[in-house]
Amino acid sequence: MLQVSCNNAPVTGQITVSQPSVLLTFRADNARSFRDELEFSMLATRLSERRFVRRVEWREGGTPIPVLPAAGVFGANGSGKSNLLKAMDDMRGCVLHSFRRGDPEGRIPRRPFVLNRARRAEPTEFEVDLILNGIRHMYGFCIDDERVLDEWAFHYPKGRPALIFRRSDEKVDAGSVERQKTRAVQELLRPNALFLSAAASANHAALLPLYQWFSRNLVLAEADSRPFRQALTTDMLGDEASRDRVLALLQAADLGIVDARKQEPDPVMQERLRRAIRILAGTDGESDSDDGPAFEELGVRLVHRGADGEEVELDAADESFGTRVWFGLIGPVVQALETGSVFLADELDASLHPALAAELVRLFQDPNTNPRRAQLIFNSHDSTLLGDAAGDRLLGRDQIWFTEKSDDGSTRLYPLMELEPRKQEAIGKRYLDGRYGATPVLSHGEFASAVALEPAGVH
Repeated sequence: MLQVSCNNAPVTGQITVSQPSVLLTFRADNARSFRDELEFSMLATRLSERRFVRRVEWREGGTPIPVLPAAGVFGANGSGKSNLLKAMDDMRGCVLHSFRRGDPEGRIPRRPFVLNRARRAEPTEFEVDLILNGIRHMYGFCIDDERVLDEWAFHYPKGRPALIFRRSDEKVDAGSVERQKTRAVQELLRPNALFLSAAASANHAALLPLYQWFSRNLVLAEADSRPFRQALTTDMLGDEASRDRVLALLQAADLGIVDARKQEPDPVMQERLRRAIRILAGTDGESDSDDGPAFEELGVRLVHRGADGEEVELDAADESFGTRVWFGLIGPVVQALETGSVFLADELDASLHPALAAELVRLFQDPNTNPRRAQLIFNSHDSTLLGDAAGDRLLGRDQIWFTEKSDDGSTRLYPLMELEPRKQEAIGKRYLDGRYGATPVLSHGEFASAVALEPAGVH
């Protein structure tokens, strides 16, 4: 079980936020392409840019912890960048679905490292360390294909860990919080279901906020989820409280859009939209992108300004792919900023201009646009997001992570700060030069040989 020190020295000039819910660390072992243990941290360090750091209260009377609002992961194609975000989503899915929708006699869906036969059969482990409503919590579990082997939850109301529960196979130690309710939940427990999931269904007061953190956080924006995210943006256009923000982000992207008009859907489409939003929120089962409504079905007409100033509604089919991608990002981004949640963006730069991707990152980095301490974790190939000039950097040195593929196909995740970069270092340039690793090793000769044709007449 991961142990993280909270003795981080405060940095003057940082913003202190009370009663927050933020992610501190995520750990996984034998998950997807990560054969070995990975540890990903959102804790600020001595290399932090002070303007980006938020000091977050984690217990009564405790020294606030410096936390980062954003982090980016960079690496070659196939190195495992996406798998970090997907591993987080795997943990979320197990928490949300293992009890309510799991087959009582079924297997536990998981993604161990499959390129090694022995490792494939070994357990998978997840753990998060977070601050929930101003109190630090730690929660994790260990599973194989058939059962939950271990599961634990602690909190730190007075600065020291206090057990909420500890489960080993089907035996549960009730700890010191809501002991009677914990024992009652044990009667509902199945070998292949998480105790946290069962406790939430039983309305366990001490554990329900932890479960709700998973339901409202770690929302993964990937290609397969785009139809569901577009449905969310469409729904927010009909909400008075969110419409102005959604429309303002459509206009700010310099796509030529001046307005968005939402048609009233018929009852069948209305239910499809509602279900798409529930699927995105993890409250209506798991699905694939084929279940989400197509962009043309959403009933949204984006209004563009013509050369003579005339406002023209374009058919959805005529909108560019980049416009559709941005439309699908706006809803989750606005929602994350409004609720202070963790937003996971896979391939942030895909079909977006680098300047637009950079502005999205700035929304999370800027305390004025992100007063509720939302967090963005993304991956990208765009080296311009790394920056070169120290004063103009979009990301601090401890907000940059790399993935590299090992000879056995496994992923190694490591932070830039591990390489001790200088404050004035040209990070973007040095990354492209291969000074940090995490770049592809390519040979033009191999590419040329692959497509070489025999001269005409040669047999």
